[in-house]
Amino acid sequence: MVDAPDKVTGRALYTDDLALPGMLVGKILHSPHAHARLRSIDTARAERLPGVVAVVTGREFPNKYGILPIGHDETAFAVDKVRYIGDNVAGVAAETEEIARQALELIEVEYEILPAWFDGEETMKAAADWIHDDRPHNIEKEYHHVFGDVEKGLTEADLVVSDRFVCAEVTHAAMEPHSTLADYDPQAGRITVWSSTQVPYYLHLTLANVLSLPHEKIRVIKPLVGGGFGGKSEVIPIEVEAACLSYKARRPVKITYTREEVFYAHRGRPVQIVELTLGAKRDGCISAVKARIVQDGGAYCGYGPVTLLYSGALLGAMYDIQNVQFDGYRVLTNKPACGAMRGHGTVNTRFAFESLLDRVAVELGLDPAEIRLKNQLQPPCITVNQLRVTSYGYPECIRQVVEKSGWGEKRGELPYGKGIGIAGSHYVSGAANSIIRGDMPHSTVKLRVEPDATVVLLTGASEIGQGSDTVQVQLVAEELGVPIERIKLVAADTQRTPIDLGSYSSRVTFMAGNACLEAARNLKKKIFAAVAPTWGLSPEELEARGDRIVARNGAGKSMGFAEAAAVARQKFGELEAEGSYAPPADARGGKFKGAGVGPSPAYSYSAQVAEVTVDPETGQVTVDRITVAHDCGRALNPMTVEGQVEGSVWMGLGQAVQEEMIWNRGRLMNPSMLEYKVASTLESPEIDTILVESVDPEGPLGAKEAGEGSLAAAIPAVANAIYDAVGVRITSTPITPEKILKVLREKEKQKARGLPVRQAGNGGSR
Repeated sequence: MVDAPDKVTGRALYTDDLALPGMLVGKILHSPHAHARLRSIDTARAERLPGVVAVVTGREFPNKYGILPIGHDETAFAVDKVRYIGDNVAGVAAETEEIARQALELIEVEYEILPAWFDGEETMKAAADWIHDDRPHNIEKEYHHVFGDVEKGLTEADLVVSDRFVCAEVTHAAMEPHSTLADYDPQAGRITVWSSTQVPYYLHLTLANVLSLPHEKIRVIKPLVGGGFGGKSEVIPIEVEAACLSYKARRPVKITYTREEVFYAHRGRPVQIVELTLGAKRDGCISAVKARIVQDGGAYCGYGPVTLLYSGALLGAMYDIQNVQFDGYRVLTNKPACGAMRGHGTVNTRFAFESLLDRVAVELGLDPAEIRLKNQLQPPCITVNQLRVTSYGYPECIRQVVEKSGWGEKRGELPYGKGIGIAGSHYVSGAANSIIRGDMPHSTVKLRVEPDATVVLLTGASEIGQGSDTVQVQLVAEELGVPIERIKLVAADTQRTPIDLGSYSSRVTFMAGNACLEAARNLKKKIFAAVAPTWGLSPEELEARGDRIVARNGAGKSMGFAEAAAVARQKFGELEAEGSYAPPADARGGKFKGAGVGPSPAYSYSAQVAEVTVDPETGQVTVDRITVAHDCGRALNPMTVEGQVEGSVWMGLGQAVQEEMIWNRGRLMNPSMLEYKVASTLESPEIDTILVESVDPEGPLGAKEAGEGSLAAAIPAVANAIYDAVGVRITSTPITPEKILKVLREKEKQKARGLPVRQAGNGGSR
């Protein structure tokens, strides 16, 4: 890892480590009400407090923004009303943190309380007092897709099963809180912003809009980021607020959220209600699937419509299903906005689907592993909703976990309280269609060879801890045939580096990696073109390896890379090259409404077997072992890939059995790491990781997604193992001891009354 030495020695600098001369401390006044109109804001007393340099309210910077072009509904600070407890009312920049806190207490706000909406289904019944006036009945977006003949598929099925799944709201819990340092230079009319962001380019665009500044007057720099998991993949209020305060104060301003503020800033995985129906033939072939999904998205749009569309689009990209119906509703509530979180859009739907598929297998008397193999795709293929699949290692993933876990020997043979379950998942390798529609490349990389033969790699891609900086350096070094020490990385600085669309949807290695390879190949062509004539050879007769340029024909011609670069500089002057990547046209999906979300240049696949122990007296679940196989295309850095897969599984286990944001009328009841139960190393089971390399034809050297896809399989694998252990199905997350005990007791009562025991129970799902 190219950044490992700095991180382990403490030399690494994160945003909150940065300081500038004359820097002020920024603090934000948050709303105590879930839904209220702003009648007045009086900042006079705060402005008179010694040590206060600037106070800002919403009417000073009213321009709306949002990560999606269809959802510009946020402002730096509230303008007309507040829409959730924690919404941003005003900002203060002061000489010290204590003065800033005192100033917040001196701001006088008059609120007119409005009816508030907290439930995703109830909010759609609102006849008035909508959260946004232009969103009737609090429906942000709705989508209705039908592919094939769903009703015919269900009619012809030998078995039709349905259930309702409720997935709790969860958050990213990254180690590093959101932090932003902004420095406005009034003489130059320029602002520089350092921020813990996954999307420097989108932040750049947003700041230009909010501050009404030309794009060339904005510079965004991403320092090291201590984890994001999607929580920093859209512009967070702190980023524009720090910029607004610096703009007004004419001095640098830094804001770092407290952990409670991080929870309220949120952008995590939303509550989703998934009503799912599966039809299957007697042999296990799926004949139809129908899904109705209600997504409680909080008070602002954010990534919401994309989250919802992923939930529907990827229903049909894992198995061969010819009849699919999806009805989705992204609704607004008076809670913080939800957004992208690891496995964005697929996790909750996959929990429902894989749980219901397991039930189909049991009711048909089939092996749950075999029913998944029975429904495999036949790549290369186009799915029913026009997604292109070029590599498909899912069947091999299933075979690997079945063998490694001892599935065949353990299934049906374990004692009561011990269980084994299987599930699968998949994910995109970046979105084939960018947020900003157009023909621009999704990633561009530039290489420059210095006089000392150092190769400077300029990339806009965002490393957030996943190892993408290392992979980019590796790809360039391997293509040029030089050691990685020769590569100098300059990344994620919108003034110095070319445009990259950010770190989200597992796109960086795939898209920036392809751009790196193209840039390195173009640079190599220049070097070969300069060196070949000196040997009386053609460029095609040369190759780069071992930090040298050599002749392929074994003629003994050889030149060190540094000498070859010097020869090329004499021919071309500056020795530079550029590479870029945009997904091919045939990977960009169909033409129907919402078709832009779901298409990807490649899809990863994952299978997991979970082994659990359930205490029937307490309902306590212990996950004993996870066997996971992940189809990553080609593992460019196997150790890093294994770490990403295991981290993904670990986060899935947290959502499966313990993580949940608990709300009481819009107030978060567990806004700290003490109360929000993130899985620790003490809860982590043994994880056996197997890498399946299907080698995708579109990926850089065959690579594709590695860091998100495995998460979604962990939850249903555990749920299915719990059913195997004690015979009850829980259809809501997290799967707590209370839910298990409730269903076990209901089962015992049914037995006592001589009633048939239904296979599934909801465990108190809301």
